[in-house]
Amino acid sequence: MMNMNSALCKPGHDVLWWGMTFREDIRHRLGPLADKPHVAAALTVLGEPGSIHAIPTPAAVLDLDAFDRNVARMAERARAAGLALRPHFKSHKTAALVRRQLEAGAVGVCCAKLAEAEALAAEGVGQILVTSPIAGPAAAARAAALAAALPDFRIVLDHPDAAAELAAAAQGPIQVVIDVDVGMGRTGCHDAEQAAAVARAVLAHPTLKLLGVQGYGGSWQHIEGANARAAAAAEGMKQLQAAIAAVRATGGTVEVVTGGGTGTFAADAAQGVLNEVQPGSFAFMDREYRDALKSDPDGAFEQSLTIHSTVISANHPKWVTIDAGLKAFSTDGPTPQPLGERFAACAYRFFGDEHGMLSRPKDAPVARGDRLALTPGHIDPTLDRYDLMHLVQGDVLVDIVRIEGRGASQ
Repeated sequence: MMNMNSALCKPGHDVLWWGMTFREDIRHRLGPLADKPHVAAALTVLGEPGSIHAIPTPAAVLDLDAFDRNVARMAERARAAGLALRPHFKSHKTAALVRRQLEAGAVGVCCAKLAEAEALAAEGVGQILVTSPIAGPAAAARAAALAAALPDFRIVLDHPDAAAELAAAAQGPIQVVIDVDVGMGRTGCHDAEQAAAVARAVLAHPTLKLLGVQGYGGSWQHIEGANARAAAAAEGMKQLQAAIAAVRATGGTVEVVTGGGTGTFAADAAQGVLNEVQPGSFAFMDREYRDALKSDPDGAFEQSLTIHSTVISANHPKWVTIDAGLKAFSTDGPTPQPLGERFAACAYRFFGDEHGMLSRPKDAPVARGDRLALTPGHIDPTLDRYDLMHLVQGDVLVDIVRIEGRGASQ
């Protein structure tokens, strides 16, 4: 029996599932969002040939076939390397896509924050690791509630006080992972001695189950050149190995060694320290990764997610104005890159909150109403600007799904 949450409308058909049409099912899943005029307009063309060109813009548009190929490629890389794959939810923030990753062999999913985990748990996903430490009794109570409700909830911690807070809030066993700073300086135990102190604090509380350690080198992911990334990862893994030894010396178990990302997968596999990897952006890709990874094996993924825009003014002789500006893209990375033979050589720049400036292509006229797709500079915060994702196959809009993790930063 087909799961309605992952069903796809066949082009030109309004299929009946359990007494409701596919459009009705989407309306049910979208809730009040389905009543917004721009969403209703997209629903009217669902499944029709060429419907990709009728999606109101700016819009987050996912090439579903390219996404599935990316997911299958990463799953195969992980299998070949003997690594468990736990993709990061913070990249796409979308439960429908988590389900596809789990079906492809992922052992679970990572969430950056408790609110992301809560949003995903509400959609029925139960294999979650929260990768950021938390602080305070209120946050500990939320983590304890997730641990009691889900079949496989895990959370990192990097201070003895966090162990005490989690234990005080526990409604039953809570699986924990010690976060180790492998060179970023952002979170994690700074050295092996701190890791040992956290391990002893965890072991002092019977309700806490120590699974292992986490070491994530976020600053390595966009280093240009595979050799340079590998060198940075190798140095960081020395720190992680020292922490592992210190934790084991306290009597702590280290069954899980998790970390890594899209840019360092090859290095992580070669080092042989991690047994679980946490890549996220590979499923979509973005310009930041494209610029850094180029033709390296870690960059061999398709650009599956783009932001679609419309030319709304073509009066100026040197440029045109599109409807995708500061509210459509994150601004912490490279500028968005126009795609397609017609616009690929055009330069984009932000032109205000609502607008973008696009240089006119040589020898190709541009008119009001013309549409184009752009690669985001940084995918994670870009998608945090959108409530919905439009799934397409070829030129057909086949589904619209909520981005449940949007704004879930608490």
